[in-house]
Amino acid sequence: MGLPHATAVRFIVVAVVIGWMAIGIEAEDWPEFRGRGRLGVWTETAILDRFPQQGLTVLWRTPIRGGFAGPAVAGGRVFLVDYIQTKPPKGTERALALDERTGRVIWTCEWEVDYRGMQYAYGPRATPTVDEDRVYVAGADGKLFCLDVKTGAVVWKKDYVSDLGADPNAWGFNWGFASAPIVDGSRLIALAGGQPDAAIVAFDKMTGSEIWRAVTLNGDLGVGQPIIITAGGARQLIVWLPSSLVSLDPVTGKTYWTQPAKVDASMTVATPVQNGSLLFVSSFYNGGLMMALDDNKPTATLLWKGKSDSEISTDTLHAVTATPAIVGDHLYGICSYGEFRCLLKRSGARVWESQMLTQERARWAGGQIVRHGDRLFVNNDRGELVIVNPSPQGYQEISRTHLVKPTTPPGNRRALVNVNWSHPAYANRHIYARNDEEIIAASLAADRR
Repeated sequence: MGLPHATAVRFIVVAVVIGWMAIGIEAEDWPEFRGRGRLGVWTETAILDRFPQQGLTVLWRTPIRGGFAGPAVAGGRVFLVDYIQTKPPKGTERALALDERTGRVIWTCEWEVDYRGMQYAYGPRATPTVDEDRVYVAGADGKLFCLDVKTGAVVWKKDYVSDLGADPNAWGFNWGFASAPIVDGSRLIALAGGQPDAAIVAFDKMTGSEIWRAVTLNGDLGVGQPIIITAGGARQLIVWLPSSLVSLDPVTGKTYWTQPAKVDASMTVATPVQNGSLLFVSSFYNGGLMMALDDNKPTATLLWKGKSDSEISTDTLHAVTATPAIVGDHLYGICSYGEFRCLLKRSGARVWESQMLTQERARWAGGQIVRHGDRLFVNNDRGELVIVNPSPQGYQEISRTHLVKPTTPPGNRRALVNVNWSHPAYANRHIYARNDEEIIAASLAADRR
């Protein structure tokens, strides 16, 4: 005789939690955008080879509101930000902390926002950044908060507009403040868009006091996510701006090198990717750009650059939301109209392309790519999760399943009407994914627990 429905559900949840606790020692968190180090690499073991025919086991679902920002997972909690519209263009942004195992909301911190003049004004864009007992959240209209992880209490806050002179209305394309701040030692480094010479600002992560400011904006701030790499015997802060690719000393803000670049419409969405002595960036209109990093000093030279400035007649890789992955001698990424491409990393020459990953040739069709061992996990904007074998021999799909419902209007015609553009978190053998209505936790464990 089967268990009553309610009892069965409780039994499943308890089994999942016990199984989770049993493997907790080997589990890993996802404390910032694209995971630890912003590498887009997931290293946990005992992960399923293929998705179950009946779909993923969903541990919990929690209602939330609008936003593009993906979740971060650390210390048994899931952190995210969302937006409640009140009287357009004004509303309320929220930072939330959820229990990682149950989805229960532990605390909420709210603040008023004004999305006046903002493109795609559906909610926050920047993934929270967790650092020990603090979580840093950046809102779409330029408010930066340091919050206590346990309580959500405000430790300190900044406003890029009122404190640093940032003027989003002066930008040609106001995508909103979309960059997640990055922690480096005692510093929190943010793309603030301030004036003068304050496109990039380093704050004391404990107090919010300014440590250094760098780079004068010659145009828009863009939506890039800063990363920190090691090359040429130095740690380098890499920032992808619409006018240039910049390398700075993260301790002092001193410029190491600058590569002028053209990024139409300020679409610096894809994050820079390092692969040994190579550094790659890509944008929707203007394609790919590969830098060769010097082995002995913090300098770099241009190795190759795409020649096309067209979103349709493309050559290398014209990425939109999808940060590519470099595997061996090849680069794999999603191009401007959803074409999944394989390129030779040393030249940018195309090896093959396929439309099968995104299933639709449409403007801005894309997904989020995370490397797991010798596989790629891709959540495409149709709300599917796909496992791909990256091979220069052609597109090789391993498995595909439904993940979340697309809920965001893309601004163009789509077969499914809406899209999902949020980056998920991979932590403790689960995937945490959100749309404008809910966030879910689904098991990716080989034993399905």
